[in-house]
Amino acid sequence: MAKGHTITVEQGTEHVRVVRDGEVVADSRRPLLLRETGLPVRYYLPPEDVRTEMLSPSDTTTHCPFKGDASYWSLPGAPDLVWAYPEPKDLVAGIKDHFCFYETEVVAD
Repeated sequence: MAKGHTITVEQGTEHVRVVRDGEVVADSRRPLLLRETGLPVRYYLPPEDVRTEMLSPSDTTTHCPFKGDASYWSLPGAPDLVWAYPEPKDLVAGIKDHFCFYETEVVAD
């Protein structure tokens, strides 16, 4: 890991939701919180809490030296809106197959 660069993954209890064009795409009360130096907190949601039938696989992939290779999915009119790490690096193994969205709203219950 680069000097001064840290990543932590912890179990969260926040209620997070993803709504796109008025439809709930994801709703979870058990997100994994990934904190990475210089980046906003990202919520990784279990696949059971995501309406995966709404997602279309994308050809896009990206590589992170700290997390591994990400695969992407799209929603109608929103290319590459969501990503996951099918084979994450050991440091962040907990996020395996969890979905992360660019636009996640924390719901105040």
